[in-house]
Amino acid sequence: SAESRGLHSLRNEMAASRPTIQVYSETDGKVVGQVVMPAVLRAPIRSDIVRFVHSNLAKNHRQPYARKSDAGHQYSAESWGTGRAVARIPRVAGGGTHRSGQGAFGNMCRGGHMFAPTKIWRRWHRQVNLKQKRMALCSALAATAIHSLVMARGHRVESIPEVPLVVSDSLEAISKTPAAPQALSVLK
Repeated sequence: SAESRGLHSLRNEMAASRPTIQVYSETDGKVVGQVVMPAVLRAPIRSDIVRFVHSNLAKNHRQPYARKSDAGHQYSAESWGTGRAVARIPRVAGGGTHRSGQGAFGNMCRGGHMFAPTKIWRRWHRQVNLKQKRMALCSALAATAIHSLVMARGHRVESIPEVPLVVSDSLEAISKTPAAPQALSVLK
């Protein structure tokens, strides 16, 4: 039963199981033949692997950022010590301004350093296994062969006779741009 096989096998059964695809003519939109569905379009759909690979590969485009090394320490502040009924946080020296006597340096102080300052030696990039990348690519391609999943993405494919839409090789003979939309409009 499906319950005993678990969620993994249910997810694998979502892949397109049609053995053949119809080939359409670009001149009149009628069926002119059939081709075997490629194996990559019948691969199991693993959205968890696609999500994992995509989120990790996206991290490889990041640029390192960090705070300045002396940020929050640009004052001549020193603690007043104990016995003055104030916290022992360093305080800005001097007088004649509101800033003198105010706390400095601490992450709780105005103008102080941040907590756990960011460093450029953070691990910014991620290595993804080659077989995982290939599996994610096959899963993503297989999802494009399922009409309901393509529609769930928001694509307007209601009028297309079949997904994937395979057109005869004579479409490659089109060399002028105005003829291309005309050939595609026939296939609606």
